[in-house]
Amino acid sequence: MALRPGIGNRESGIDSTWAPTATMDRLKARADLYRSIRAFFDARGVMEVETPILSAHATVDRHIDSFAAVPLAASLTHPVVEAVPHRSPLTPQGFLQTSPEFAMKRLLCAGSGPIWQIAKVFRAEESGRYHNPEFTLLEWYRPGFDHHALMDEVAALLTALGVSGPFERLTYTEAFQRHAGFDPMTAPLTHLRTLPQAEAFANCDDRDVLLDLWMSHRVGPALGRERPCFLHAFPASQAALARVVNGRAERFELFWEGLELANGFHELTDPAEQARRFVSEQAQRAAEGRPVPPYDRHLIAALETGLPDCAGVALGLDRLLMRLTGAASLSEVLAFDGARA
Repeated sequence: MALRPGIGNRESGIDSTWAPTATMDRLKARADLYRSIRAFFDARGVMEVETPILSAHATVDRHIDSFAAVPLAASLTHPVVEAVPHRSPLTPQGFLQTSPEFAMKRLLCAGSGPIWQIAKVFRAEESGRYHNPEFTLLEWYRPGFDHHALMDEVAALLTALGVSGPFERLTYTEAFQRHAGFDPMTAPLTHLRTLPQAEAFANCDDRDVLLDLWMSHRVGPALGRERPCFLHAFPASQAALARVVNGRAERFELFWEGLELANGFHELTDPAEQARRFVSEQAQRAAEGRPVPPYDRHLIAALETGLPDCAGVALGLDRLLMRLTGAASLSEVLAFDGARA
């Protein structure tokens, strides 16, 4: 008895969990997408690169957790610890990348020029409609570009892939004023706590945590409904790895039909400031009782040799493919989702 991919057969009692979660048409659409992306960057003279999936370092971003890779004989739940020169058999031997960003910036420091790659990345988060522990990013870097020029190129790529424009652009403040009815830069904490989903944060004094809740539940879902929308000019406190100019982070995100597809920066090039941010994020993780992995000292050393003025962006290909094919969830565009991997 033949089983269609992604379709169970409970009545027959046949175990169908071996089958793909995506249809063959959507797997073909992924192959076509990759081919079109390669053609786009080949035409623009951007070099394709490949960097390691396994690293001795991990992201220290307070919103992202890395998978620690340990020997097969070790417990899969062994805690993440700071790297030490002489590792015991049970010490994590590395971390699966959450993004190829740091390695690609090291290539830029080495003189690579404009580069791109399609990378498998891993994040220890819950699976769901828009999330899977393993997913695919398209990431690229453009020396000489700022975040506005890179938004232009992201729009050009998506247009080449069949996405209708023109694309909208809103500042972070404009988006909140339009879809939440207040200025996120000046609204008091008491107002930020009025969001129903913030009930568990009644005593929270972290402005960014509360703004992230509004973004996740009220503002973000309303963006890009009529056409894809770039959000830019973020609060300085949400700069991540972007430059801060005149109190605003030179960062952007792309939303399409309420779903975030991309996150880009006019990249920070100051090694001392980058190290300071890493240490600050480690302190925040420690204060929250979360694992504190080692930050990437190779990146800091590379930045000390000089990162060219550039902009970079990561675009989620699984989410993009969802929107291009009309799929309702990530599992419908993945050969095997986390439950069947």
